[in-house]
Amino acid sequence: MSRFHWVRHGPTHAKAMVGWTDLPADLSDTAQLARLSDYLPQDALIVSSDLTRAHGTANAIAAGRTRLPDNPQLREINFGAWEMANFDTAPQAERLRAFWETPGDLTAPEGESWNMISTRVSAAAAALMRAHPGRDIIVVAHMGAILTQVQAALDITGYEAFGHRIDNLSVTSLQHDGARWRAETINHLP
Repeated sequence: MSRFHWVRHGPTHAKAMVGWTDLPADLSDTAQLARLSDYLPQDALIVSSDLTRAHGTANAIAAGRTRLPDNPQLREINFGAWEMANFDTAPQAERLRAFWETPGDLTAPEGESWNMISTRVSAAAAALMRAHPGRDIIVVAHMGAILTQVQAALDITGYEAFGHRIDNLSVTSLQHDGARWRAETINHLP
C-alpha cells in the first residue's frame, strides 16, 4: 500500500493566476513549517515540483527525509496567456469562465487544459509509486496538481474537485491499495 501526502507550497501572496511563473514562497512562518514537518511521516520520501515555491517548501520541511529530484511533471497548470492575470484583466473572459465551470478539454490560450494537467500529474504519481512501491511519499506541489489527485481519489468531476479548498501548507493524504486511490484527509492544516 502506498500513501501520498500532497502538500501545497507556502503562500506567494500573488493576487493573480499563478501557474508556471516561478515565484518564491513566503516561508517566514517557521512554527507552521515545523508543525507540518512533524505531522508528516519521518520515513517518507519527499519530492516537489521544480518551481521555486514548491522546491523551497520541500526543503523547509525535509527534516532529514530522503529528497528525490524535483519533478517538472508536478507543476501547476500552465495558464498560458492568462498567467499572472486576474479574472477582471484576463483575455477571453467567457473562455476563462468556461474553463473553470466546465473543466475538461478546454485549454487556456497557449496553455493547457484540466485534462492535460490531470494526465500529467497522474502519470508522475504513477511513476513515483512504481519506483517506490509501498512507500509514504510527500509531494510538495500546487493547488491544481493536488486537486487532480483529489478528483481521481473521490471519482468526481473536475468541477466538483474545484469545490475542495487546498490551503497553502495543507496536507491531502491519499492511499493506494493496489487497485485505486482513497482519500484519507483533504486540506488538513497541522
